[in-house]
Amino acid sequence: MASNDPKAVHARIGALAAALPQVEEKVSHGSPCWRVADKRMFAYFWHNHHSDDRTAVLVKTSGIEEQEMLIDLDPDIYFKPPYLGPSGWVGIRLDQPDTDWETVEHRLRESWRLAAPAKLAAMMAF
Repeated sequence: MASNDPKAVHARIGALAAALPQVEEKVSHGSPCWRVADKRMFAYFWHNHHSDDRTAVLVKTSGIEEQEMLIDLDPDIYFKPPYLGPSGWVGIRLDQPDTDWETVEHRLRESWRLAAPAKLAAMMAF
């Protein structure tokens, strides 16, 4: 699915996030985001944020090293987002004709795991 329709892409990201335990969608700084256990954010949906002409989801990584590795692996898909990038978050472009939704789902799950309380994360086997 190429993301010519940001509403459809937002809905798809929302469905993937909602399939994870104890997740709720909120709006933070004008962007839809998802948090786990009513506490920590694990994903943000961005569309044309500050006129950057991108549709993307931002997710947590294990740190700067993983973020840099992903960006080096595929700089057309992954990018260092403003604000959250210095904390190791990575942006995943969803506006490409060949979006790999399995990878997007995997990155969302990993981000959820990193943000979830330890007891909750330990109960999930991904």
